[in-house]
Amino acid sequence: MRQSSLFTGALGIVLALVSPVQGAWRLIWSDEFNGPANSLPDPSKWTYDLGNNNGWGNHELETYTNLPENAHMDGQGNLVIHVETALSGYTSARLKTQGLFAAQYGRVEARIKLPSGQGIWPTFWMLGSDVATVGWPRCGEIDIMENIGSQPSTNHGSMHGPGYSHESALTAAYNLPGGRRFSDDFHTLSIEWSRRAVRFYVDGGSYKTVAVESIPRTAQWIFDNPFFLLLNVAVGGNFSGPPDATTLFPQDMLIDYVRVYQER
Repeated sequence: MRQSSLFTGALGIVLALVSPVQGAWRLIWSDEFNGPANSLPDPSKWTYDLGNNNGWGNHELETYTNLPENAHMDGQGNLVIHVETALSGYTSARLKTQGLFAAQYGRVEARIKLPSGQGIWPTFWMLGSDVATVGWPRCGEIDIMENIGSQPSTNHGSMHGPGYSHESALTAAYNLPGGRRFSDDFHTLSIEWSRRAVRFYVDGGSYKTVAVESIPRTAQWIFDNPFFLLLNVAVGGNFSGPPDATTLFPQDMLIDYVRVYQER
């Protein structure tokens, strides 16, 4: 969810669409978001980041809350992250599994319908569980889904670490064919993460692989530790830019499920 730039072709990143590697996967954690309408996210699985925190390091404009107005079940099997205007600017939600669940290797997947519009910045991502002690980017970051609302057909997959963060992140973009938009329907965003590589997928097609050999020679591969999950919708910020007169509010991100698998 940090600022990233489009990177193609170098550092060992593979952009060709291929079928995902087939294997025997065992589900180890999930949230299907099947609670009743207007119920809160399961507190045994999710907690929150709150406030504005000086723009979260990206000059963001939203304030994150734990209010049901900003994060709730819709009663139809989806979690809703709801973004709306307020006297203070904008309110949204940033959910995380920090302290409750972390994964180390496996398949991490969510089925999501995105919001859209200039200045809207939805993300499904992961941070190293040691972020509180070592800081960012030494903890590592994996952006499974990162979208700029003004580019409704494009998903950005990225990895940040010490020596390859911010504008030097290892990142690539996937564009839906035929001008389709991620806000038109649900799409499955996932990674397959092994000890020496992370492969990124949209709807089962792999568009990017980052391996140990992909990072700069002087940098450290730090993706061999547990990572926790995050879901949020930011407003404004370095990556998306601020809303403008074309941006409509409220905005909703719908999450059908989040699932984590390990190989048997």
